[in-house]
Amino acid sequence: QVQLVESGGGSVQAGGSHVLACKASGSAYNDYCMAWFRAPPETGREGIAFIDNNGVTSYSYTIKGRFTISRDSAENMVYLVMNNLKPEDTADYYCAAKPCAETAYDIWGQGTRVTVSA
Repeated sequence: QVQLVESGGGSVQAGGSHVLACKASGSAYNDYCMAWFRAPPETGREGIAFIDNNGVTSYSYTIKGRFTISRDSAENMVYLVMNNLKPEDTADYYCAAKPCAETAYDIWGQGTRVTVSA
């Protein structure tokens, strides 16, 4: 079972950039698909960036072109680089994992908050 710990939350001004990191521990990390989800205030959690165990990525239309997900399999890390941040990107951001053969993401980090000020 993989365990996840996010880091890098904080405050940033609109138009700026920020990077979130997620450290995965446990066995079989390279068999897992990874993702970033976010939950804006008073809103449900949405998946925004996904990467499989071959490095293939996909993105939600809300952040496509501004955010980039990547993984470092040697270090068991997943990153989310966020550029051109907007106030509506303010949210709790969660790293998530699932065995790539499974459908649903069911392993979650504790979350880290990003606040974007105008």
